[in-house]
Amino acid sequence: MSGLQGLAQEKIWFDKSRYDEAERHFYEGAKCTAQTPQSQNASKSEDQSELISRVKNLELDNKNLHKVVDDLRATLSKLESRMAVLEKSQGPASKAAPVAKSAPVQKPKVEEQNGGADDDDDIDLFGSDEEDEEAERIKAERVKEYAQRKSKKPALIAKSSILLDVKPWDDETDMKKLEECVRSIQMDGLLWGASKLVPVGYGIKKLQIGCVVEDDKVGTDILEEEITKFEDFVQSVDIAAFNKI
Repeated sequence: MSGLQGLAQEKIWFDKSRYDEAERHFYEGAKCTAQTPQSQNASKSEDQSELISRVKNLELDNKNLHKVVDDLRATLSKLESRMAVLEKSQGPASKAAPVAKSAPVQKPKVEEQNGGADDDDDIDLFGSDEEDEEAERIKAERVKEYAQRKSKKPALIAKSSILLDVKPWDDETDMKKLEECVRSIQMDGLLWGASKLVPVGYGIKKLQIGCVVEDDKVGTDILEEEITKFEDFVQSVDIAAFNKI
């Protein structure tokens, strides 16, 4: 009986409804706390989707603006090309206008005599013929002066630069004497230049000498023929280089 008396003194069973309500409020608060982050995430996702849609709209508007600008540029380039064509077509006409104005018609001067009466004797009917004759005379003089100046100019002379290889018979040939023989050849339109000895082989050296010739006066055949006349020193002559000046 002592146990039953102890339970009778406890009040928890009599206030059970109040404790149940407190428990219900506790769990409802926990549920609300758990649902709050989800709602926040939902709101964030909605904001992001709205921002993405706005960005897409801006990109679309930007593309449309670029297309409009490209169309305007194309139209402007077409207009510029048409203006250029029109300016070119109007160029000769605008230049011809001053020429037409530069030659006004000369009206005969009429002097008033005897109270304003016209006198036919004072009209110069042959003035234009005299002016034409004067222009022709001036033109002929200018042509003559030009021909004289042109005749005084010196005519261009065609020249060539030639490099010759003169080969001796053997290594005992006096190359100094060979060069003296070559340079002893004198012609109108021939000018000898620098020279040097070039080794060929087995102790033999060839004379390489340059010259400038006038094409109308001196030819390569004549040079070879004159050089090979020195049979005691020269074996053969070759043209190493030939350039027009």
